[in-house]
Amino acid sequence: MSDKVIIAKDLTRKFGNFVAVDAVSFEVSKGEIFGFLGANGAGKTTAMRMLCGLLAPTSGAASVAGFDIASQTEMVKKHIGYMSQKFSMYGDLTVKENFLFYGGVYGLKRKVILERLDMMLGLLQLREATNSLVDSLPLGWKQKLSFSLATLHQPGIIFLDEPTGGVDPIARRQFWDLIYEAANDGVTIFVTTHYMDEAEYCDRVSIMVDGKIEALDSPENLRKQFNAESMDAVFQELARGTSTK
Repeated sequence: MSDKVIIAKDLTRKFGNFVAVDAVSFEVSKGEIFGFLGANGAGKTTAMRMLCGLLAPTSGAASVAGFDIASQTEMVKKHIGYMSQKFSMYGDLTVKENFLFYGGVYGLKRKVILERLDMMLGLLQLREATNSLVDSLPLGWKQKLSFSLATLHQPGIIFLDEPTGGVDPIARRQFWDLIYEAANDGVTIFVTTHYMDEAEYCDRVSIMVDGKIEALDSPENLRKQFNAESMDAVFQELARGTSTK
C-alpha cells in the first residue's frame, strides 16, 4: 500500500481567463509536514481548497486519503481536518460550546467530545478557558484552539491555511510545536504560509509563483540548489521577473 496520502496531477483552477492554479503536480507522504509556500495571491489557498473538496478543479486530478477530490468530496472531508485563514470558531460561544458544536458535526458522541476537549486543553494548559467566550481570548490562544478543533475527530491529514497570520513570534513557535507533535503521531500536515522562515520547519516545501510550483524539495536541498543562506533568499530568486497575481 502506498504511503502517499495526497497526490495531485496537473491540478488546475481557472476563474474566467485567470489561471489561479496552473497544472501543479506533487505527492505528500503519511506523517510529512509539507509546506505550500508563496506570496499572497500565488494560488496557495485555491489549491488547498481544491484538495479539501471545497472547490472543483477546472482540469487535472487529485486524491486525498485515497479519495478523488472531484467525485468523492464528502469522503475527503470526513478524513481531513481543516483550519482556514479566517478564524473559524464562533466568538459568541464558549470554547466548550464550540467543541460540542463541531464535534456534533463530525458525528462524535458528547462524552467523546468532552473527553478529547479536556485532554487537549490539558496539553495546551488552557483548561481555564473551557467556559470562556472565544472572543475574549488572546489571538495566540484562539489559533491553538482552532488547531485542536481541526484534530478533534482524529483525522489522518490536516490542512492549515496561513495558520500563524498575525500571531506574535512566540505564539508562532508554540503553534509549530503542536504541528510537530501531530506529525510525530503519524498525522500528515499540509500547511500554506507566506512566512519564509516557517519553511525551515517543514520536511519538504513547494514554492508557488504565479500559480505554478517553481521549486519542490527539502529546505536544505533548496538552499544548496540556489546557493542561498535562507529560504527567503530562495524565494526572492524564484520571484525575480514575475508579476504576482
